[in-house]
Amino acid sequence: MAEPLARTQEHPRFRSVADTAVILGMSEVTLYRAIHAGQFPAIKVRGRFVIPARAIDDMEASALANGLVDAGNYALRTAS
Repeated sequence: MAEPLARTQEHPRFRSVADTAVILGMSEVTLYRAIHAGQFPAIKVRGRFVIPARAIDDMEASALANGLVDAGNYALRTAS
């Protein structure tokens, strides 16, 4: 059974590049460059990129547990 719409809006499965850039405290242009260089995980749907919220959550958890996180490792892992 699908989750209610209100719940999925509180915790979206995907985020826009603009939202992700705000969350990470960086410019959209920098994030787009990282996506195009294969250094940040993203999904392209008809010309629009979205970021899996889980990738952001996993990076955060890893950073809290281990310190420095290289987003490029997540991009490579999700591409396999």
